[in-house]
Amino acid sequence: MITKKIYLYFPKSETEKPIVYQLVKQFDLIVNIFRAKVTSEEEGYLSLEVTGTQENIDRAFGFLGTFDVDIHAGNKGMLWDAGRCGQCGACVVHCPTGALSIIDRATRTIGFCEENCIECLACVAACPFGACSSNF
Repeated sequence: MITKKIYLYFPKSETEKPIVYQLVKQFDLIVNIFRAKVTSEEEGYLSLEVTGTQENIDRAFGFLGTFDVDIHAGNKGMLWDAGRCGQCGACVVHCPTGALSIIDRATRTIGFCEENCIECLACVAACPFGACSSNF
């Protein structure tokens, strides 16, 4: 079993189709949705993890390719721009997983560990410098 992070972008024409249901039903995948905004009135997105065999994930990606859906695999939905960071630490206290942390107490240098990020986006609202942003 493997787990892959994927982002799906849906045009309005695809938002009412049970695509995620089919990933579970047809391809025996475990789906963990992190963020979603899909409505019938506008385009939408899903940030999710899929877990299954490599074969089933490959088959599921082939299935997704039959729709007018953009698929991005392996990218993070939360972006951190070290160049914009003011090293104030406002984001650190709001980060529940420690993905944003003070990596050097003497200089108060902030660091970002992408693997720990769950994309809760609490940092986006907390950052006064715009160093934290969302891909969506």
